[in-house]
Amino acid sequence: MLGKLEGYRIFNQVAVLGSFTKAANTLFMSQPAVSQSIAALESELGVRLFTRTRKGVVLTEEGKLLFQHVNPGINLIINGEKRVQDSKNLMEGHLKLGVGDTISRYFLLPHLESFNKSFPSIKIKIINRTTSELGELIKSGDIDLAVINLPLEDNSLDIEPIQKVKDIFVAGNRYSALKESKLSLSEVSSLPLIMLDSSSRSRQYVEDFFRSKGVDINPEIELGSHDLLLQFARIGLGVSCVVREYSEEFLKSEGLFQLELIENIPERSIGVCRLRGVEPSPAARKFIEIILSTSKM
Repeated sequence: MLGKLEGYRIFNQVAVLGSFTKAANTLFMSQPAVSQSIAALESELGVRLFTRTRKGVVLTEEGKLLFQHVNPGINLIINGEKRVQDSKNLMEGHLKLGVGDTISRYFLLPHLESFNKSFPSIKIKIINRTTSELGELIKSGDIDLAVINLPLEDNSLDIEPIQKVKDIFVAGNRYSALKESKLSLSEVSSLPLIMLDSSSRSRQYVEDFFRSKGVDINPEIELGSHDLLLQFARIGLGVSCVVREYSEEFLKSEGLFQLELIENIPERSIGVCRLRGVEPSPAARKFIEIILSTSKM
């Protein structure tokens, strides 16, 4: 098929230029090679495609009929090849990215800004879901990659940690009496806790740690936003479990303080994940490079 396609490509160029010699020059071929290719095509089709004149060659009626179909096809192939190269060179393309709300706001925004400034022609689609849901979207091909809360165990995904984060408990001035205390996990669990909803990987990680120490957590308020965790704690509705790295501005200026624990929650990570064994698109590969270049791991 490739050999026949090359024959049609040569035929199309001769028809456009009206000359075997000019076609040979533009195709970087010898004139005899062009003549042989046209002769082979004519033999296969059983018709004559060109008539020689003093000024070059002109299409026969059969040649005109063939040209009406071949020319648009060759142009489509040329345009297709150009678009592939444009995509490879990040002149066009798509980036389908999955991320959670908190990571999107506190980690991803500067990376998205940098990527968009460098490659403004790439269309970015962002889907917000939980970590487990994003893993399934990668496997179904609905997104190219995701930036997620770890840990996530899935052998079909390549997962690379990119930043360490630490879960802490914060409170407002209503609980200022706790500032000088070091609390046990059991004491923390007895406070009016405000946490993300139970589908959150962050919430699950903290619960698993407490449970491993024989302590259960039963929050009084469950929220879907990290910002709301901070705001609710600030106005005294309870003690919120938040990510330290995403709460520093609040802790500096919003009347919040971090509770000191006798046994701190171990650090965890956020990471970028993609489908194992599948080469990422040029846009996805470049975005991963941007993230890893500023990784704090």
